[in-house]
Amino acid sequence: MKFKFLAGLAFALSLTGTAMAQNVGVGTMSQGTMSYASGSAVAKLLAEKSGMQARVQPNSGESALIPMLASGELDFAIANVIETGEAAKGERVFKGRPAKHLQIASVSFPLKTALFVRADSDIKTIADLKGKRVTHGFTAMSSLTAVLDALLATDGLTADDIEQVMVPNVARGADELASGNVDAFFFAVGGGKVTEVDASVGGLRMLPMKSDEKAMAAMHKVFPYGYAYTQKPQPNLPGFTEPTATMAYDNLLITGKDVPEEIVYKTVKTIYENQPELANTFAPYRDFDVKLMYKENMPAPFHEGALRFYREVGLVK
Repeated sequence: MKFKFLAGLAFALSLTGTAMAQNVGVGTMSQGTMSYASGSAVAKLLAEKSGMQARVQPNSGESALIPMLASGELDFAIANVIETGEAAKGERVFKGRPAKHLQIASVSFPLKTALFVRADSDIKTIADLKGKRVTHGFTAMSSLTAVLDALLATDGLTADDIEQVMVPNVARGADELASGNVDAFFFAVGGGKVTEVDASVGGLRMLPMKSDEKAMAAMHKVFPYGYAYTQKPQPNLPGFTEPTATMAYDNLLITGKDVPEEIVYKTVKTIYENQPELANTFAPYRDFDVKLMYKENMPAPFHEGALRFYREVGLVK
């Protein structure tokens, strides 16, 4: 009788442990952000396709999200490659406290950026910005300054070559162009603010980025994680009418090294097998190439559960 009781208790505890392991938390920034929307799409997919109970947990930003991966309060989080690199190396908000537990589950969709001018401007190339008024600094988004400097470098410019107009964030920079206070502003391709300013000023034009070997070498000196991305015209993307090269860097699904291997394996497998579902939920996942879920030279190591799956499908040799 005692043996049956203990056996039953052990079985019950094993079921409880399994159930708990299947509750997955996905950390994002606050509601209304791209981070929240992309994390919500992942959580929805996991809940519908993997059998795991996934939930979104919005927070104030990466400085809150990434420590929660270490404490076990989160299993996954959405962060871009810049934020991940700063955390892994102990830079900026993580200065002196590198996130040694931080690992990558998957490379996600590209975050595409560009410089925009008025459609009737005589500025045709990035090089033409020399001596012009350009939004710069981004005091509330300081990590973006390196991205803009890398974009300038593709056409032989540095920040010293432009008239820097300091703004707290990219949204304010777009407003400065609408007000006539700058000649060009830096923003994400497809951002709602770009559409708003496009309508208010009678049209915008996106400056094409050079993507030859020399331009890419100049970019990588400033920002090693950037790459060229050819954006095709779409009805909801103002500023260009033909395929145009712009600068991109990756959004990531990050995790903690102590998250069970099976959970990470199941998560990336579900994402790999259901990319169209993600794209239907959140449009930026249309640019998500599952063959690029693993990339070398990322700022943090990949989780062993993810590597196990990527080896199975041939992404890791």
